Amino acid sequence: MNTVTGHLRTALWLVELGLPVLPLREGKLPFGNCPACADSYCGDRPNMKVPGPCQCPAPCHAWAAATTDPTVLTSPAWARAWREARAVAYHPGGAGLTVVDLDNADAVGWARWNLPATKVVPTTRGEHWVYRGAMRGANKVRPGVDIKSLMAYTRWYSPGHHGPISPLPDAVRALVVREESTQPLRGEVDSSSPARATWDRSVATGCRHTEAFVRTGLEQGLARVAACREQGAGSQAYGVARFIANQHTACPGPCGLETLGQQIIDAAVSVGVPKAYAARAVANGLGTAPGRAA
Repeated sequence: MNTVTGHLRTALWLVELGLPVLPLREGKLPFGNCPACADSYCGDRPNMKVPGPCQCPAPCHAWAAATTDPTVLTSPAWARAWREARAVAYHPGGAGLTVVDLDNADAVGWARWNLPATKVVPTTRGEHWVYRGAMRGANKVRPGVDIKSLMAYTRWYSPGHHGPISPLPDAVRALVVREESTQPLRGEVDSSSPARATWDRSVATGCRHTEAFVRTGLEQGLARVAACREQGAGSQAYGVARFIANQHTACPGPCGLETLGQQIIDAAVSVGVPKAYAARAVANGLGTAPGRAA
């Protein structure tokens, strides 16, 4: 690229400060994956929750594409994204930071009473409170409050008010611990949902795989779906369902894939995918193995 303007100029300035950056399209969303990376065909990037071999030069995989390399930012593979970009985002965890995203006045008021002072960045609806230190991110840890750090991105608004960035306090870490404590433990059933059947030989009398093999593949797939807290959980659910279905194409059947599929749907719904959309994506994925959904 011969000229550096607009959002790309901002991005290059941010990498000088040590922030891994990426372009955002309309709606504050990352650019979609290229065909080679869609539905995890590429195996995902090495730095994702489920490490893979992807070395795609394009800005695929949302937060995982964030970089501090000016050569990558100005490469031809990123040129279209910068031309169409509506904002710049950064990966807080990659810079050793945590952002407490306060979406409204009530959330800001809560933070002022309960969190130690730090650098504050005004946003369109509230404020970003930036702390030094990385942690697991989580959305909706309390009304109007999200935590953006590891495996997450957040929009860049401005340098914020003058003042130091304070160390990450236990009060912020406790928000995610509290959020996790309200979730059903693995293997438990949410009391607000009907009980789900579990996969075993009673529903898979014609499967040629061992129970350990099936459960290991399922657990890895569910982890991939659950990792998509920002976007892509529906596509990931489709990819996982298709992968599992393809493992059973040589089985005489039945393999109980509908039972496995329901667990994939539940994982997608848990990170915000509408149930009907998740069910359709999984059904399409399982459909790649005709006759094996029973």
